[in-house]
Amino acid sequence: MLKASDLIDNTFLRQYQFKIGSEMATIEYAQQERKIFLTKLNIPESIESEEFTENFLKIVLDNISEKNISVVPTSPPIAKFIKRNRRYKKMLPVGIRI
Repeated sequence: MLKASDLIDNTFLRQYQFKIGSEMATIEYAQQERKIFLTKLNIPESIESEEFTENFLKIVLDNISEKNISVVPTSPPIAKFIKRNRRYKKMLPVGIRI
């Protein structure tokens, strides 16, 4: 089970990281003012599953929500996840629709 406390926001590499054993899942981002652009989702094949991906994205988006920053998903899998989960749509900046 993924825990929010295991999430690492590596600001130097501009990516969220979640380590499972020797594998690491990441979401690359770029931040401008009060917006964060989620640009790439990287999940190793050995830990890739729909359940892992959804839990990882929930933890990352909840972390961003706590910082009161708008989210611009430029990665298709992340945009698809936000589209399916209405509660995260409120994090989109004004004028951005998915």
